[in-house]
Amino acid sequence: MTEIAFHFNAPDKLAYACRLLRKACASGARTAVTADPETLAELDQALWTFSQLDFIPHCSPRADAAMLAATPVILADKLAESPVAGVAVNLGERVPAGFERFERLIEIVSNDESDRALARQRWQFYKSHGYPLVRHDLAAPAEGAPA
Repeated sequence: MTEIAFHFNAPDKLAYACRLLRKACASGARTAVTADPETLAELDQALWTFSQLDFIPHCSPRADAAMLAATPVILADKLAESPVAGVAVNLGERVPAGFERFERLIEIVSNDESDRALARQRWQFYKSHGYPLVRHDLAAPAEGAPA
């Protein structure tokens, strides 16, 4: 069953997604990111520019088979189109169709009240369907960090 992790209070969802994807790539994970086409276009641009020292290889699910096999991050407005089935990241407003074929789904939620309200609806959906939920509050001090 898919594990659902909510990462709440991201001050900038795209910047946080870039850092999360950099970490995923460094660990060897293959990740699908889903959102509306406009947000994916912004993320595509951000992945090229967020760090002068890092490049996060990414493509759309419409790339050729060799590119898809070699690319760790797939940007898909529909998860069902993604050949990756390990980790999915949702930057969208709704429960993404096809999420259940992934081992893990990460929901990134900003501190914007409308985004938080939509996230609460998604949380309730997953909870009512019995999915295991994990909550990460990005605004909380890290465990062991000086107060």
